[in-house]
Amino acid sequence: MTTILLIEDHAPLRENLCEMLTLAGYHVLAAENGREGLQLAAQQLPALVLCDVMMPGLDGYAVLERIRTDAATKAVPFVFLTAKGTPPDIRAGMNLGADDYLPKPVSRNDLLRAVRTRLERARQQQPRFAPNFDNPKPLEKLGISPREAEVLLWVAQGKGNHEIAQILGLSIATVKKHTIHIFEKLGVESRTAASLRALEVLS
Repeated sequence: MTTILLIEDHAPLRENLCEMLTLAGYHVLAAENGREGLQLAAQQLPALVLCDVMMPGLDGYAVLERIRTDAATKAVPFVFLTAKGTPPDIRAGMNLGADDYLPKPVSRNDLLRAVRTRLERARQQQPRFAPNFDNPKPLEKLGISPREAEVLLWVAQGKGNHEIAQILGLSIATVKKHTIHIFEKLGVESRTAASLRALEVLS
């Protein structure tokens, strides 16, 4: 199921949009502010982000800027959903790397059409190369040690710490320690994000 991250501080609208997207068959992660949204983006790596602009604390422009500067999320389609829809506002969002700009109120049809269009375009732009898991050596380019590269190779294949410990003949605690170091060196917070970085190299 395709995961969409919705960042919207107005609770009734957030609930309404969640319902629209859920009924359309999407898995929706909902955040009520920018900081919560960035945490979910790093942890869950959504297929698309829908984000309000005017939010307290961290506004939509700041969220987009951070999404685009994180290697794990920089290619995720990003759609602004906001009442702030004047031409200068739209240009500002597009210049930061937004993929679309939907003014509020948005109809169900317009919302779903924009989501489908952006997801399809992202699929078309994905590389067609299959990752090569034969050798962990290329992963050392990420600035990690040979042993960490071995661990990351198996993390990228969906293996848990217990399985990796058995495969490499290590203790689970040692694998966990290597995994923490990998996250720190790659600047990521989740196994999913680390796997994405590995797949970029191995493809």
